[in-house]
Amino acid sequence: QVRLAESGGGLMQPGGSLRLSCVFSGFPLNYYTIAWFRQSPGKDREAVSCISYTGRDTKYADSVKGRFTISRDNARDTVTAYLQMNNLKSEDTAVYYCAAYLMYEDYLNGCDYDYDYWGQGTQVTVSS
Repeated sequence: QVRLAESGGGLMQPGGSLRLSCVFSGFPLNYYTIAWFRQSPGKDREAVSCISYTGRDTKYADSVKGRFTISRDNARDTVTAYLQMNNLKSEDTAVYYCAAYLMYEDYLNGCDYDYDYWGQGTQVTVSS
């Protein structure tokens, strides 16, 4: 059974940092692009960042470039993706989701894919 599980959300003051984790397990895990999305009340879901299956290629939304960094650890039975979020702003407040998409190419044309699997989300609140 395929499973994605996010963790690491919480409450942080503006200017602070958080690191989100997404553990992807339960299936042959080769060739999955992983992405982070976020959604806040009243807004559409937004792609924040994505990473190709080897980690060679990454993409970021303009709103987070220079502040967020995506990475991944490809172990034998699990894949863990991270989103390091620095210099957090109030507008980063949202529920953050990770998603996985089977794609054999190791380069990305943005993050707009029809993702196969989604996690349940983790809340990030940035407030003083």
